[in-house]
Amino acid sequence: MSRTIVAFHAHPDDEALLTAGTMARLAAEGHRVVLALATDGGAGLADDALRADGRLGERRLAEAHRSATALGVARVEWLGYADSGSGPEPEPDAPGVTRFCRAPLEEAAERLAALLRTERADLLLSYDARGGYGHRDHVRVHEVGARAAQIAGTPRVLEATVPRDTIARAVRAVARVYRFPAEFDATTFDRAFSARSEITHRISVRRHVAAKRASMRAHASQATGGGAAEVGPGGQTGDRTLGVLLRIPRPLYDLVFGREWFRDPSLPPGGPVRTAIFEGEA
Repeated sequence: MSRTIVAFHAHPDDEALLTAGTMARLAAEGHRVVLALATDGGAGLADDALRADGRLGERRLAEAHRSATALGVARVEWLGYADSGSGPEPEPDAPGVTRFCRAPLEEAAERLAALLRTERADLLLSYDARGGYGHRDHVRVHEVGARAAQIAGTPRVLEATVPRDTIARAVRAVARVYRFPAEFDATTFDRAFSARSEITHRISVRRHVAAKRASMRAHASQATGGGAAEVGPGGQTGDRTLGVLLRIPRPLYDLVFGREWFRDPSLPPGGPVRTAIFEGEA
């Protein structure tokens, strides 16, 4: 039975890090997969050459389309909001453009709900309540996604996340082949994402790791550059998160990225961990 899945992400490249393997697996199994982006990623860190003309957001949306092609995604939709930035305060609104974190909840939820209704979505992939590592746009994705599913009557929501201890092990593994900048704070992961007891789904994506890696490569603007310190688990200058991860040797990469995790908010924590997105599928 073919189903429709909408994967809702804050910025272009977030899908590559959190749900690309699951998206590729679902598409390969014959389901319709749609990528919804809250923002254009225009306030993201990148080399100055990519930012100078003010078109970083356009470049990042184009990268999202290339990522979608690698994953077998049928449609990419941008909700029309601007990236809120990673600094201490949100970026100022540009004329005619609203930063996602400032968008009224009902307005943003209605935009996503319209897509969910049009697609007759069976499942929405969103974020956990912490927004992963706490970026303001990621937290807003959780809030908007939950409300949109209510408005549209979408029957299921799964929140993309990672067990904190797994992230900590991955950071230690990466540290064996890469020296993180001095500003990098590994203790961030003590507070990020979800406790293992909250995980309800552990999905094997080992057969789709090549597609996930291609999705990461598609976001070339996010592999290097920056200047200002990045909030969260990325590097600060020079190589950034994607650049570092793409240099991991393939066997280790497959081990680190061969699974993806979700939380079903309708299920109590501590129950059995499911290994398929849809019941009855291997």
